Amino acid sequence: RMTQAKQEAPHFYLTMSIDMTRAMDVRKELNADLAEGGTKVSVNDLILVASARSLRDHPECNARFDGDKSVRYGNVHLGLAVAVDDGLIVPALRHADQKSIKAIAAEARDLGLRARDKKLRPEEMSGSTFTVSNLGMFGIHAFSAVVNPGEGAILAVGGVEETPVVRDGQVVVRKVMKVTLSCDHRVIDGALGAEFLAAIAGNLENPLAMLA
Repeated sequence: RMTQAKQEAPHFYLTMSIDMTRAMDVRKELNADLAEGGTKVSVNDLILVASARSLRDHPECNARFDGDKSVRYGNVHLGLAVAVDDGLIVPALRHADQKSIKAIAAEARDLGLRARDKKLRPEEMSGSTFTVSNLGMFGIHAFSAVVNPGEGAILAVGGVEETPVVRDGQVVVRKVMKVTLSCDHRVIDGALGAEFLAAIAGNLENPLAMLA
């Protein structure tokens, strides 16, 4: 399927740095309020929420190329790239744009655990409309991913790192994450991809509004 994707889909790539400082603070607050035994919110959960909200607002990116035209999906089903011992599995988190951050955290954790234990049902391993692939936990700064067949784009996520940045003429340390959006140019052009990636960044840099 990856060979098919690279042979058939004309890929292009957009990279952006996202200031995750406020998102990390909100994540800390959410986890501090957890009841005993509750599922902690991860950085990836916030990225999933931001992606789902952005796909809802940019439905033309929630699409695939079919024959000679782009076809939009009616629902937002996020693919979660999960590394397993003998390869990669992409379970689908369905109707992600309609779920709360806590619901996404619980479901994503469950899908990830069962993917590694090879306990996913067949229907849980298909039907995604957009995929998030996160290698930040492995110390990766940035990378480019291959668009899954049947989708129009995939988001590749690097780690959150303390980085010196310039704010109002002053150098300050912020928590920054690099992301790269790989797009099928038959579905998404450069301007649309840039607008969509900026929406994801905007959601993550304004987490309270995103989670409201």
